[in-house]
Amino acid sequence: MKSTLRSLFALVLTIASLPAIDLQKISPDLRDRKDDATVEVIVQLANKVSTTDASKVQVLGGLVQKLHTSLNGMTISVPASLVAKLSDDPNVVFVTPNRKVGRMLDTTVATVGGDLARTWGYTGEGVGVAVIDSGVTSVNDLTGKLVSRVVYSESFVGGTTTDGYGHGTHVAGIIAGDGDDSLYNGVRKLTGVAPGVRIISLKVLDDTGVGTDSAVLAALDRVLTLKTKYNIRVVNLSLGRRIYESYATDPLCKAVEELWKAGIVVVVAAGNNGRDNSMGTKGYGTINSPANDPFVITVGAMKANGTTSRGDDAIASYSSKGPTMVDHIVKPDLVAPGNKIVSLLSSPLAQLPANNPSTRIPVSYYRNDGTKGLSSSYYMISGTSMATPVVTGAVALMLQKEPALTPDQVKARLMKTAYKSFPSSSVAVEPTTGEKYLSYYDIFTVGAGYLDIAAALSNTEVALGSAASPAATFNSANGTVSLVLPSGVVWGSGVVWGTGVVWGTGVVWGTGVVWGTGVVWGTGNPQGTGVVWGTGVVWGTSQIVGESTVVGEN
Repeated sequence: MKSTLRSLFALVLTIASLPAIDLQKISPDLRDRKDDATVEVIVQLANKVSTTDASKVQVLGGLVQKLHTSLNGMTISVPASLVAKLSDDPNVVFVTPNRKVGRMLDTTVATVGGDLARTWGYTGEGVGVAVIDSGVTSVNDLTGKLVSRVVYSESFVGGTTTDGYGHGTHVAGIIAGDGDDSLYNGVRKLTGVAPGVRIISLKVLDDTGVGTDSAVLAALDRVLTLKTKYNIRVVNLSLGRRIYESYATDPLCKAVEELWKAGIVVVVAAGNNGRDNSMGTKGYGTINSPANDPFVITVGAMKANGTTSRGDDAIASYSSKGPTMVDHIVKPDLVAPGNKIVSLLSSPLAQLPANNPSTRIPVSYYRNDGTKGLSSSYYMISGTSMATPVVTGAVALMLQKEPALTPDQVKARLMKTAYKSFPSSSVAVEPTTGEKYLSYYDIFTVGAGYLDIAAALSNTEVALGSAASPAATFNSANGTVSLVLPSGVVWGSGVVWGTGVVWGTGVVWGTGVVWGTGVVWGTGNPQGTGVVWGTGVVWGTSQIVGESTVVGEN
């Protein structure tokens, strides 16, 4: 009996001495996994990753797949039932699944004042732009004087570096196409915003337009490695996924912040979920990750409606709206043309144009010499993925003019100089169904306004401090929404950078109130209010769907 008691007492002491599993370190969509299927997870560490960390993973029955310097972590494969044990290690900060991410100009460039930039001699020359996407095929419009301006290519999804999907080349063309293939007795020259930049192509989306967090993290690491060699000052991320946790623990957000701190401007697509009313929010609260990070420049999409005048432009109803889930960050930061954008075609056989033949355009779109048939050089698609490289090109122009500008100064200047004259609302009609979508031009739809490249290049004010996007808070007593400005940010600091100046008096009014009692999802829609302003994550445990590309006008 005494022997049994001693054994039981020893067992209790042993159990008590074991490290406690801390489920707060495990992403909610991993905590309930009890099966032995192998899963890939991303482990964020407090200290620099070492061989000791790799050994611990092997002891647990796992395998290290990749190390991530921008995140200070690693991607590993491990039995799902053992994921929770990773929290035993005091060096482990947070564990998330290796989630899937997806893809999300003549008139375009002129609409935002890019044509004036060219007359002033700015093309982005000398600036390196990393395009993290489905790869970039070095087609004719990206090759000048027989030398490709795609100076580096690497795939993080296996296979070749060419663009078998058709998204990344289109994005690169909006940034850097020189319009050479449209110069045949042409009616228009299809030139990108900054045709003098060098493109660093980092392929993270496969030929179906899908990738993973791990691939994106590896590409962000490579940007830091290549930064000096190619003078990489800007990164374009026309991709994203749904939000599962705060930006403070999201691996993609943490990694893009490291690039920002290293002096690299990060421009991210807001997402194409602005029509999503599945949560009762009328499309609000649909910003993707890593567009939810307060540091980066998050871009929504406008419709230029085929003219160079801003007067007839309207918000694209599919453009995702803020505030961000969990953290309630005010997003997007800017809007830019993203609807029915004609840019480079990697190949007629690429999956995106091949599966969507309506995206192909006739040669007569840019030539008037009687040539018939479909273009093999250009095609037309829509989305915030297309608006994002317009802003990326603008950033390159600014950095050519003033190389000493920091990412925060670039962001602040773009937001302050953005065009701020909008209607109060507009209606888009879906041509196939006749369904109507009502959009309001509030701070969560258009951010600080419509990109104005000429104004940004003409401005000489330099912001001192962080340009991190503020959070918003909802007062349930009176139904108003107000900005919460963290210490050290440039917003609100006097007349020059006051909130009314940056976001415009038509968007921000009163003593910090950005939305009155008519909050769109407000008192008449308690479901939407709870979803947007609640602290929980609303997406549940469903599989992540990558950002889609919009084919037609919306």
